[in-house]
Amino acid sequence: MPASVVRAHATVSGRVQGVWFRQSTADKAVDLGVSGWVRNTPDGRVEAIFEGPPDAVERALDYVRVGPAKAYVESVDVQWEKPRGEAGFGVR
Repeated sequence: MPASVVRAHATVSGRVQGVWFRQSTADKAVDLGVSGWVRNTPDGRVEAIFEGPPDAVERALDYVRVGPAKAYVESVDVQWEKPRGEAGFGVR
């Protein structure tokens, strides 16, 4: 795995379900060339993995800190992990 690839595991809290958060995050990730996935959690949060070049992953994190127009993001917890070679970006 190239040293220029990073992996961020983000958990987003707030009004983030039912506001097109997952699909808009996936669209942004694809635009940025970031791999990974995004999903709703049973407790009302959204969880996402972003893997790719550091600047692109940071831009994906910047996006989830705001989200789509109808979202209200209260907080984003980010854990940096070892890259695993994600391919593509999916909505789970």
